[in-house]
Formats: sequence, structure tokens, C-alpha cells
Amino acid sequence: MFAQFADRSWLWAAAGFYLAGFLLGTWSLVRGGRPSGSANYVLILAGYALQLVGLGLRGRAVGGCPLGNTFEFFQFTAWSAITLYLVVGVTFRTSLLGYFTSCLAAALTLVSLAISAWDATRRAHIFGTNTWIEFHAALAVFSYGVFGLLALTSLMFLLRNYSLKSKHLGGWFSFLPSILDLDHISVRLLAAGFALLTTSLAVGSVYWLRDLASVTVSKLLTFGLWAAYATALGLRWRGLLLSRRFAWTNLLLFVAALLSLGLVDANRHPNPTPTAAVAKP
Repeated sequence: MFAQFADRSWLWAAAGFYLAGFLLGTWSLVRGGRPSGSANYVLILAGYALQLVGLGLRGRAVGGCPLGNTFEFFQFTAWSAITLYLVVGVTFRTSLLGYFTSCLAAALTLVSLAISAWDATRRAHIFGTNTWIEFHAALAVFSYGVFGLLALTSLMFLLRNYSLKSKHLGGWFSFLPSILDLDHISVRLLAAGFALLTTSLAVGSVYWLRDLASVTVSKLLTFGLWAAYATALGLRWRGLLLSRRFAWTNLLLFVAALLSLGLVDANRHPNPTPTAAVAKP
């Protein structure tokens, strides 16, 4: 039943639901009301289900976890961020996290779908039969989704900080969580994302140490990103990176993570699937 539609058709539909959630929230804010938490949650959930089907079909087509090009990286990052939001979203029903999450998911999915060059070459069986390497790659990109949610809470922190300093406490600023709650959430997300990325690199290192020649530029970029997040977490725990500097650091590091995805793809040795398997709607 699902296979009669191309995977990109499902992903376009998912992006549409994410965008609908963002537009609904924007309309509510413009009218001076709170974004509907339940309606936004349902739209995100619907988009998530459609995206899961699309990624599942793509995974079957390429014979593994769909992480073979920049398009798939961005889609998987968006899916990871939504997965985490759906797990913890109930806790933040009174905040704007759902609104910002739908914005992030819509941006990542629509941009990746719009830039056809990112999906021009699909790579099949890129992990061979090694499930551990596949687990390593999936866990690494999933950690990027966690860092994406961290970037959102950091943005909310900056907005709350601005509202307090400028004494604009009404309007949609009143729907933001407290600055202390946002700081605590950000620290926990940073620790969780760093733990996932550390685990991913630990699994990959078992194989890389056996063959140092396999350590490519893309792997060094991932290690560099890990070192940057490790530094940020260490400085935060020591009380040397606080408040706005901490929030801006999280935002800039996530931008660097997204930029690194394209570089990772560019440094791969392509193993494209047959032309018939890459036809797009």
C-alpha cells in the first residue's frame, strides 16, 4: 500500500504538516493568543508518521539506514528532533517549544526537498553488512537532532532574556518558559546529545583504529564537532560559559553541525543505486 507512492511524496506531505503547524502557531501569535499546543502536537505527529513512512521506503530502496546523501542527512536530523520532541513534548505543552520545533522541522525538510542536487545521487548499501557501523552513523545523526532541539531552547532563552531586559513581558513573550527552566533544559539536552555523539564515536573508533587509512576528512569533522560540544559542556559545568554566551554557542554549533553534513557527503565515495531506483515524482 505505502510503496505505491514514492518516498519523496511522503516526505513532501510530512513537510506540509510541519509547515501547517508552524503557520497555525504564527497565526495564533499574530492574533495575540497562545499557539494551540494540542493542535500543533497533532500536526507534528501526523507529519512525523508520514516522514517515518517516507524514510522507511527510502531505507528499503537503499538497503539500510537512509544516510547516503545530504538530503537524507537533513531529513534524518529533522526526524530525530521531532522524535525527541514527541517524547518530551507533554512536559512543554504550556510553552512555545512545539511552535519552534515545527518551524525547525519544516525548514530542514522543505530545504532538503527543494534542493534537488542534494538527492541527485543515492547510495545503496553504504554500510555493507556491518550493523555496528550503521548504528554508529544513525546515532551520530540522531545526536544532531538533539542538538537541533538544544538550538531551539537556546533561541527561546535569548528571546526570554531580551523580554526581561527590555521589560516586554506581555504578548507572546508571556508564553515562554522561565529563563531558569530554559537554562536547565538546555544543559540537559547538551549532555544528552554529547553522550549520544560520544557513544557513536566510540563504536566507530573500534573499526577506525584497525584501519587508520579509513579515517577520512568527514570523520575528522565529526571529531571536531564532538570536541567543540565537549568544550561547551565542560565550560558550562565549570560556570565559565553562561547565559547568553552559552545560548549563542549552542546556536552556532548547530549551524556548524548542519554545514558539516554537506562536507561529510562530499567526502564520501559514492555507490549510487540504479537510475530506476532514484526516480523522483
